[in-house]
Amino acid sequence: MSRHYPRARAGEDRASLYDDIINKIIGELEAGRVPWVQPWGTAAKACLAMPKSAATGRQYSGINILILWGAATEHAFTGQSWLTFRQALSLGGHVRKGERGTTVVYADRFVSVDEKRRASETGDEAQAIPFLKRFTVFNTDQCEDLPSEITTTAPPPPPGLIEPRVEKLIKATGINFRIGGNRAFYAPAEDYVKVPPPQAYFEPINWHRTALHELAHASGHPSRLNRDLSGGYGTKKYAFEELIAEISAAFSCASLGILPTVRHADYIGSWLEVLREDNRAIVRAASQASKVADYLLGFLPESVVDVTFERAEQEAA
Repeated sequence: MSRHYPRARAGEDRASLYDDIINKIIGELEAGRVPWVQPWGTAAKACLAMPKSAATGRQYSGINILILWGAATEHAFTGQSWLTFRQALSLGGHVRKGERGTTVVYADRFVSVDEKRRASETGDEAQAIPFLKRFTVFNTDQCEDLPSEITTTAPPPPPGLIEPRVEKLIKATGINFRIGGNRAFYAPAEDYVKVPPPQAYFEPINWHRTALHELAHASGHPSRLNRDLSGGYGTKKYAFEELIAEISAAFSCASLGILPTVRHADYIGSWLEVLREDNRAIVRAASQASKVADYLLGFLPESVVDVTFERAEQEAA
């Protein structure tokens, strides 16, 4: 009988944590819009590498080095390998939809046919004409399905940056979880999660909130909790799913004793205009978020969750 008591108490404590977070989120929403700031920056000094073509291996030179260094820093790319749209296709991959390329320039000289003829007739040296051509290139972080040998691989996180409990949770879920790139997202069609590496975050602890947010999206897959993930950006469905994922991430962080410095309500606040049309959306989303958090946390052994709550109680005392 006593074996089940800690688990039951943990469930009660978790419900209390959920209530506290919901109340704080509602308070933030009622206070007005709060802009959300992306919590990650450049990962692992990618800008210090010499930019090169992923297709040919040839290094860029001159002003293009500075252009591509700037782009890598601005967008937190993890490497300095670049491709044109056609080169990505020729390698069996593709540029991800919605990605914006970086413009580079190619400077050279050429000798026209008429100039060659004139030089031949007069015995003079042919004069070359300078020209400048523009190209749009994409970082390999912006591409999908490229061969493994040219895909950007993020350096492994230094020991201690990922909480062991979250690492265990990620592995236990069996969800395809990838670390790298400069975007955090869940790809429903391919059923995988991708987030920038922890060392890319201004505050590495914030990585856990993002990871749990994307895992929450993945929980909606038909093989798991089977939620409607068909909403496009800007739609009510999209806003509602984002609410579920972010509140679930807050619940999961709280249940594991993780306190990210980026406030969850900041993200939710960006959807305030959509949510004002349905004042019950926050209640329904919180209910769904509880199911998601319980589903994900259910993959951890009971001892891990119980120890977390016992530690929280001791600190509170």
